[in-house]
Amino acid sequence: METTRASALILPPELAAKAGHIGGRIITTDVYHYFALLTQYWKRLVATDYVAPFVHPSAVVSPLASLGCGVRIGPLSVVGDHAVVGEHAQLGAHVVLGNHAEVGAHSLLHARVTVADRCVLGQRCIVHSGAVIGADGFGFAPYQGAWVKIEQLGSVRIGDDVEIGANTCIDRGALDDTVLGNGVKLDNLVQIGHNVKVGDHTAMAGCAGVAGSAVIGAHCTVGGGAVVLGHLKLADHVHISAASVVTRSLLKPGQYSGVFPIDDNAAWEKNAATLKQLHALRDRIKRLEKP
Repeated sequence: METTRASALILPPELAAKAGHIGGRIITTDVYHYFALLTQYWKRLVATDYVAPFVHPSAVVSPLASLGCGVRIGPLSVVGDHAVVGEHAQLGAHVVLGNHAEVGAHSLLHARVTVADRCVLGQRCIVHSGAVIGADGFGFAPYQGAWVKIEQLGSVRIGDDVEIGANTCIDRGALDDTVLGNGVKLDNLVQIGHNVKVGDHTAMAGCAGVAGSAVIGAHCTVGGGAVVLGHLKLADHVHISAASVVTRSLLKPGQYSGVFPIDDNAAWEKNAATLKQLHALRDRIKRLEKP
């Protein structure tokens, strides 16, 4: 604060008196939250161009689709039969909205986003370029040395105020639906497997992966490159460190970390069992070493 050239600062109350020489001071108990609000205000301030309702002549919109008032659809986009686009939603260039798919009011889909048949996106969502919502889940049955496709008959249901990063993939369910709750935030290159359930306001950083049928609670975080194995359950307020591999259900809130080298499975199981006893073994050795 003594050397800053900023004309204004956002400060917590305990620092307010020390910044008396700064001309503009915003005093708040949650500095980061206020900073986020200011960035939104700044974006509205500089984005002065009015986005008029518009369907580009090159877009292909089914006559059976339903478009709300104020919708904007970019060049070469496709809107399928019985698809629904909510009021003031925006579809960028090359967006594909499948048959019976839905995009909620005031949502923004950037260029090259795909929302496949029967998938539903809530209100005020943002989906960045290249994301695919509703690709087939990875389901195959082994038979006589080959793989037989299991048709993925479910869909994807996404709540309100969700943001999905570039090139993220959310697979449709096999029988039931893949579900993301309200306020979920996914970074770029996140993979969500079929039938996964993600609770409200959970956030995942880039390259995280969640395998099929895992259930992740509300207000969780998953660090970059972390993996959650299939059919596991994470309680609310579970936080996974970057590059960790979750191999068991975590039913208590808290911070979890862990990486274990790959090995022959039998040897890995023995070593993992031993690893859990290291703390007790260390204490025993310390007692034995005492004179």
